[in-house]
Order: sequence, then structure tokens, then C-alpha cells
Amino acid sequence: MRGKRILGLLAAASLLVSGCTAAQVGPSPSSPPSDPTPSSASPSPTSTTVGDLVLATRPSPMVDRLTLPPVHPTVAGVAASLGPDLDGYLSQRLSWTDCEQGTQCASVRAPLDYADPSRAAVTLALRRKPATATPKLGTLFINPGGPGASGTELVTSFASKGLEGYDIIGWDPRGTGSSTPVRCLSDADTDTFIQLDQSPDDPSERAALLAGVEAFNKGCWQRNGDLLAHIGTVDTVRDLDLLRRLLGQPKLNFVGYSYGTQIGAYYAELFPENTGRLVLDAAVNITDDESIPQAEGFDLALTHYATWCAARSCPLGGSEAAVKSAITRLWDRLDSSPVKAGDRMLTQSLAVTGVAAMLYGGAEAWPSIALLVKSADAGDGRGLLAAADLLNGRNEDGSYDPMVYAFPAIGCRDSTDDGVVDADADWVTDQRKAPVFGKYLGPSYTCPLWPVRADVQLHPTGAGAAPLLVIGALGDNATPYRYAEWMAKQLKSATLITYTGEGHGTFGGKSTCVDQAVIAYLTRGVVPAAGLRCS
Repeated sequence: MRGKRILGLLAAASLLVSGCTAAQVGPSPSSPPSDPTPSSASPSPTSTTVGDLVLATRPSPMVDRLTLPPVHPTVAGVAASLGPDLDGYLSQRLSWTDCEQGTQCASVRAPLDYADPSRAAVTLALRRKPATATPKLGTLFINPGGPGASGTELVTSFASKGLEGYDIIGWDPRGTGSSTPVRCLSDADTDTFIQLDQSPDDPSERAALLAGVEAFNKGCWQRNGDLLAHIGTVDTVRDLDLLRRLLGQPKLNFVGYSYGTQIGAYYAELFPENTGRLVLDAAVNITDDESIPQAEGFDLALTHYATWCAARSCPLGGSEAAVKSAITRLWDRLDSSPVKAGDRMLTQSLAVTGVAAMLYGGAEAWPSIALLVKSADAGDGRGLLAAADLLNGRNEDGSYDPMVYAFPAIGCRDSTDDGVVDADADWVTDQRKAPVFGKYLGPSYTCPLWPVRADVQLHPTGAGAAPLLVIGALGDNATPYRYAEWMAKQLKSATLITYTGEGHGTFGGKSTCVDQAVIAYLTRGVVPAAGLRCS
């Protein structure tokens, strides 16, 4: 699947520090490939200019990779195997202990490599909000997306009203949260990487971005080694079925947001006979159709905001075009002249991320966007920087959540690419289709330089799975609505619910209509009529 640097998750969302394009490939080796690092190739016969930068627009036949030594560093959290096969893992007994806000916590082990369970084990952290009503409905697993967001953190904020008969369980997928983590750089080096100009407009900026991506990727390999070859969605889906079995559930009941919809779709494909009631909200693109880049969703959301703002005496301008121009003027100025944000600086890329973060909130966040942009324009970048930090997973103490590293580790394992030159070509196409965010999100170089090859690509149809629900919002900034239409069409047992509103992720308070349909489905198995549209 093809992605950009930003993808969605419920509420806070995440920074995507990688992006890849799809292709069919075979199984991947566990050690880094030996393809050469990118070099300054001669210009392609077809090219375009961005600022002072000439970009090739014809894909390269070469896949660019890092050349790294075939070492397998010790990974924190990787433990001894529980036996030569799955029996040892399936004999585990969960020991629940009290944790915050009336929830319970536990951990289990899963094979690092399901093809060879004897090698080593990873740890999976779980949190449970116990059922408080009868009849008991079993377990409902939840995932907030990312990839790389913490499912254990979602448990305390998940909208469980009407679902009190379920034990609500969130888990941190491998590589994330309190499970076996992925870590690539120090916090200080991550700051440096995040501050790089993500949309280079001259050769020196492009070289700096490529060097930064290479350093990030080397750090990921040096700190994680073989874990990177066992961290994709297929591995996570196998973990999820292991958890289902450990909890004694005959079927999997699941609510997944954004990337969580990919987990659900893959589960329906790999374990159709075990599929219970699945709700896939804010669907990602699981098809082979790459005609709609994610940036189109952000451009659409920005257009909706700008139209709304202009109709309300917006301080950014009196028309949609004027509002957009005020925002992009700020971004352009920050490219060469960052502004102070407390003891840090607000750069162009951080400002772009900050505005994108506000668009995740939908219409409720719109009143704040103009205030943050105007403050930054006046020399105070603290507001936009705080929004960017939220999206980037940067905490107040300067530390970073594992998600910022897990995102590329999972994304590059799931996706394939056609090299750095092709990433440039994609950027040109994205700018044509999404003139604002397509430009400022920049090219996606991480996966072309990733040290581990992609996993086998799935084209899930969920044949044989029980009826499931797909939800898409017309104004979704992070996963364009067409993705939900495509997912509902491709998954054979899916029914689509359309939300005619803004924001990323719908179930849980945005629409009474959507909430009622989802609760009826999860509690009584009632599938809504085809074509349901909710406001």
C-alpha cells in the first residue's frame, strides 16, 4: 500500500516518517539486502522542477537500499522462546493486575517468528476494562491505528457506553507502547530528524533529507536487527489470534480505527473462520488502486476549513483562497526563517505538521487553527509546535513515544517501493492532485532506504468471514472517503456506513446515527441496511 508521512489514528494521530509504494513481492530475508545506496543518477528523460530542484518523474528500475552489516543486535524486550511450537505460547495463563482508572493490565509472550516459534519471543502488553453488565458478551478488542499507536492507552478513553457487556481489551502491537519496543534514535537525534525540511526545494535540502533518513534507518537496524523483519501487520494479526485463543474467545470481536482497519481486514483474510463482529472505522486503502494519495484528504479538509473560516470573518482572509494563501505564506516564510517557540524553533515542516494535527479534530478544532497560524505569523510558534508534538508523539519532557519509530518499521514492512527516484515521481504526482499538502508533505524516502525488505503483500477479500462494518467520513482528512468505499467493495462481507461530516474516526460520539448502528451490530449482530448515511 502506498502512504505518505502522515496517517491517521483516533484522536491524536501519528507522524508517518516513511512512505512507500505498492508492488507484489516475494518473502523477505531477515538480514538487510545488499543493494547499493542511492547515488546521484543522471537526470531522467522526463523531469520536473520544484524550486531549484530538478526531479525525475520516470520510475527507476533500481530499488535503493542501505548496505548494512548482517548483524542481529540484541533487542530489548526480546525474550527466550516458550518452546519449539505454539503449544508453549498457548499454555500461558494471563495474570491481570489492577492499573489506572479501574482497568487491569497483563502481558503475554508471542513468537518473534511464527515460522520458527523456537527462536525467541516478544512481549505483548494488554489492558482490560472489565464488563459491568449482563448478559456478558465476551471480549471486544480495540486498536487506535497509527500504525504504532498504543491500544492500551485507548482503553480508558474508548466510547464503551452501550457496550458494557464486553470486556474491552486494548493491546500494544509488537514494536509499540509497552510491548517489545522499536527504538531508532536518541530523543535529541529524533528532534533533529523531525526538524528536517521534508519538502526540499534545492539539491542541498534534498541531500540533507536523504542523509537524515539514512541515519534514522541505520539507527533502526542497529538497535532492532531481526525484529524489523517480524513487525508487519501479518505478524500483528497472528498475535491477535493468539490473544483471542488465550482469552478463550470462539470468535474475534474488534473495533479498529484507521490503520486498525488494515489489521481487521487482514484478520478477515487470514482467519475468516474466526471472524466475529468487526467494525473498521476510517478505512485505509487496502486495494491496489493508488490513484488517490493521502494528501488529497488533507487538501479536502483544508478546503472545508478555509470555506468555513472565510464565511465567519476569518482573520486569515475573506475567501477560501485567501485563507489557504495565508497558511502557505507562513509555511513558505518558515522555510528560511523559523520562528521562536519557547526554547525551540518552529520550522516549516513542524508548522505543516501542526496544521495537519488540527485537521484531525474535525470541525471542533477549526476555531483554533486561525489563532495558531496568526500567533506563529506574529512570531510565537508555541501553539503550532505543541500541535506538531502531539502528532509526532513528542512528550513535554522531550522524550518520544515508540510510535514515531514503530510507524516506519511497520509501514515499510507492509509496503514495497520502486526506489528514491520513484519517490520523487510520486511527489510530483501528489502535488498535481493535492497542490497544498501534496507539496509540503514532501517525498517519501524512508522505505526506499529501509534495511529490511517488505513482507508478502496481501490483497484481502475476507472470503468466508462473517458480516462486518466499514465506516467512512466524507470529510476525513487522513483517509479519504474513497478508501472506505474501496474497502467495503473489496471485502466480500462488508457493509458501508457513510458519515457526512468531518474528522478522522467516527464511532464514539460524533454521530448518534453511527453509534446506534455500531452498538446494535456489536451487541445484537444487527447489520444495517446497505447505503446507510449518517450526519
